[in-house]
Amino acid sequence: MPGSPYTDLDRPPLSAVRLRRALVAPYGPWARLEVRAETGSTNADVAEAARAGEPEGLVVVAERQTAGRGRRGRAWQSPARAGIATSVLLRPGEVGAGRGWPPAPAAAYGWLPLLAGVALVEAVARLAELDAALKWPNDLLIGDAKCAGILAEAVPGAAPGQPPAIVLGIGLNVTLRADELPANPTGLPATSLQLAGAAAIDRDPLLRALLRSIADWYARWRAAGGDAVASGLRDAYLAACATVGRQVRVLLPGGGEVTGTATGVDADGHLVLATAAGEHHLAAGDVLHLR
Repeated sequence: MPGSPYTDLDRPPLSAVRLRRALVAPYGPWARLEVRAETGSTNADVAEAARAGEPEGLVVVAERQTAGRGRRGRAWQSPARAGIATSVLLRPGEVGAGRGWPPAPAAAYGWLPLLAGVALVEAVARLAELDAALKWPNDLLIGDAKCAGILAEAVPGAAPGQPPAIVLGIGLNVTLRADELPANPTGLPATSLQLAGAAAIDRDPLLRALLRSIADWYARWRAAGGDAVASGLRDAYLAACATVGRQVRVLLPGGGEVTGTATGVDADGHLVLATAAGEHHLAAGDVLHLR
């Protein structure tokens, strides 16, 4: 049957009913979850909902994206049901209703994509039983190949003075075959959990583990007032980061580049780079690990 989600038995569809039962309040940490057979971009969908006033806790999952985006406007696409494409809506600048969370300062929002990276490493390690690591700021690596990416976007508040919402988008290659892998413009090869020899490639438990881990780390971070050190997030990120301690070249957003040794990640989530000209703290950039 053309268009049927069952035409590829190695890639069964997700069940919105089962996912909601496991992840949506009162039994789970999220407020609302939607599974869409196809959409342009889950980040765009969640951003639109944020502009319409959707409260924190929306999750949108797509079986296929036709206009998925990575960092710096790059395309992120994969065959239907071959990966996890999901975005979540967070409102860290608002008081956590019923949770006693204080608003997090805007300066701390840069930790949210790093938080998603830590959650992704945990989910892959627990279920796929693979040694995964993070390339700063938030590419998931298995060996020296990229298996997932994270894109965080701010959506301005609708009213003057209202803090922005944050949309966190995650794209994970699960069952992509070698001839389906995307090209990476920075030269880093791509892989999937299946190609890397994962112990489990069922997207349902992988997605559940990922969303539960994001919710858990977000709760810790919010309870600490957005303090990545006090919440343990910075230590967890450093433990998962393959960039620290390596010689790297960083392509800067405004053009140009800087080369040096990555010595750490500071309290604001910036990469600390030691160069011949001194120490740099970088808020953004494309990192290339040098051999």
